[in-house]
Amino acid sequence: MRPRPDDFQERSKHLQNMTDEELNAYFWQLVEKVVDPLVELARTHTSPSIERSVLLRMGFNSLEAKKLVDMIFERGLLGKGAGHIVWRIAKEHNIDYIEAGRRMINGQYWDEVDRIFKGVKRNG
Repeated sequence: MRPRPDDFQERSKHLQNMTDEELNAYFWQLVEKVVDPLVELARTHTSPSIERSVLLRMGFNSLEAKKLVDMIFERGLLGKGAGHIVWRIAKEHNIDYIEAGRRMINGQYWDEVDRIFKGVKRNG
């Protein structure tokens, strides 16, 4: 195996006259190019089992996780992330996310879930 030729000086010419601020901005631009497809993949390739797993890791028991995921799936919002939905409702009401999830299981907050995640306005 041959050693790779050192061509750093040639490959880095476009960076050499950049300020620290320009290099920083360029770095984050490149990071976004790498991360954006991963975020999109996660958004479009979730499943009920993945979302149940997230809720289990948040501290819900298996029955609670299943019920929440089923309710979120029925609304076509699984791609928003079950944990994200529960967390957002908890934040809106300044309550613990476990409490928010349990209230959601009991039928509370679904108008808000629709408003926040589907853009549906409430009656009144």
